[in-house]
Amino acid sequence: MLNGYFLGMGVVMAIWGARMPAVQQAAHLTTAQLSLVLLAAALGMVAGLKSGGRLAHPERLPTLLTCGAIGLAGCLVLLGQCHTLASLLAAALAFGAAHGVLDVAANAAAVRCQNAYGRSIMSGFHAAYSLGALGGAALTAATARTTHTSLFLVTGLAVAVVALVAAPATQTLSGADQPTTPTRRGTDEGRPLLSPAKLWLLGGLAAGSLLGEGAAADWAAVHLHSLHATTAVSATAFAFYSAAMALGRLTGDRLHTVFGAPAVVRVGAVLAAAGLAIGVLAGGVPWALAGWAVFGFGLSTTVPSLITAAGTGGPSAVATVAVIGYVGLLAGPALIGALASVTALSAALLLPALLAAAVAALSHRALENTAPCPPPRTPVPTP
Repeated sequence: MLNGYFLGMGVVMAIWGARMPAVQQAAHLTTAQLSLVLLAAALGMVAGLKSGGRLAHPERLPTLLTCGAIGLAGCLVLLGQCHTLASLLAAALAFGAAHGVLDVAANAAAVRCQNAYGRSIMSGFHAAYSLGALGGAALTAATARTTHTSLFLVTGLAVAVVALVAAPATQTLSGADQPTTPTRRGTDEGRPLLSPAKLWLLGGLAAGSLLGEGAAADWAAVHLHSLHATTAVSATAFAFYSAAMALGRLTGDRLHTVFGAPAVVRVGAVLAAAGLAIGVLAGGVPWALAGWAVFGFGLSTTVPSLITAAGTGGPSAVATVAVIGYVGLLAGPALIGALASVTALSAALLLPALLAAAVAALSHRALENTAPCPPPRTPVPTP
């Protein structure tokens, strides 16, 4: 059930991002004006993340999931109807806020589901988001001749209807039988498990990881084009990255169970740093494609593991880590562009590789003692 919310988010965000040029053209926006629309969506998302973190008590999670999904779908439809800068700014602000609320609610519910299972399942939820994004990208390509207004309308209605139909089943995600304040063996009941320093460390590592995701989304194709790849080949760079990330997340939970999150994230981050560095420095198209794929596979389990660790501090901690992480996602592409303007794109793209190396160095400290606790056993009465 919860996988459907992650899948739906991936579909909606992929369709919105892929049809951005059509939105810009319909409203006759300049590049600067489009940047304002994206900024409005980012500000809305930050507000939604913070509000969702305050509201995401266990008993409210089903309502937040349903309302967040319907709100996100409705805002997508609204964005398709906007033809002026003012209307787009308002709709984008609401779209970002709905996305933030749904993101926090889905991740908070995923943490509680994982605690109930007593083993790692977070990577699988995030794999659903990656698969949804791939599906959304494929749907956008298949409907290239359809107007963005029609695509947004059909997608939004479909997501809203599915959310309404799933609402009764979503009520089972409240987890009312679980303790509201996370506790772990060896700690006092109700004592917070995350210090401010650890919370900021988790957020910083999330920002570094999501900066890499933003770099892949906005600069992978440009990187291939700078190596004289054709437009078609350049466009496959992000597809290679996304497919590898989805594959890594599909296998991540099993690896976490066997080796533990700190080891998996550390090895993956080393692999990501080395893969992207080699792909950038080697200077050939095949090396670049392989580098982006290895980068995606290596970073695939990082954010799910960081969200799991933040979940020990409750929904507000999840929201805080998400807000800090999304700063990296939103600011990263612009930072890489600024570095490329004063150096070279190949040099600027080493920044995500260096940040992946930093994730590898600090992951053990951030993720120690954050494995999900097994569910409590029901005591067997003595005869």
